[in-house]
Amino acid sequence: MTVAITTTEREAIIERFMSEKGLKSTRQRNLILDTFFQLDGHFSVEQLWGKVRELDPRVSVATVYRTMKLLAESGLAHAQNFGDGQTRYEPAVGREHHDHLICTRCGTIVEFENDRIEAMQEAVARKHGFRVTSHKMELYGLCRACQKAVDAA
Repeated sequence: MTVAITTTEREAIIERFMSEKGLKSTRQRNLILDTFFQLDGHFSVEQLWGKVRELDPRVSVATVYRTMKLLAESGLAHAQNFGDGQTRYEPAVGREHHDHLICTRCGTIVEFENDRIEAMQEAVARKHGFRVTSHKMELYGLCRACQKAVDAA
């Protein structure tokens, strides 16, 4: 189920979180946040920095790293590592729960949802006396294009 969140609610969460940490809102930090929430997909800090620098070349990569760390700590972004040593971020609210297929050759990431898989995970947890509070599923392999390339070689 999607938990809808407005830009105003998101900004309030960030403002409250930064206030609790004794941090101030800055123009650069706001630019990074706005850019991140406009993007679709899973972005590394370097990719996000590239997008932000198109709007303001004075923004440093360190500022993007710090801002994304805060966003993840606030619960508004998920930090994910898909096995290649690079952390990627995606919004944590306003989206359906989903799992990932990751191509180990080209790095393509496909999001998918499957109610039967979710129900099976819950059943397994119940059987073992667990209450699931969160989970993630990542399946690694080759995307269709990479399968064709490997088969052709």
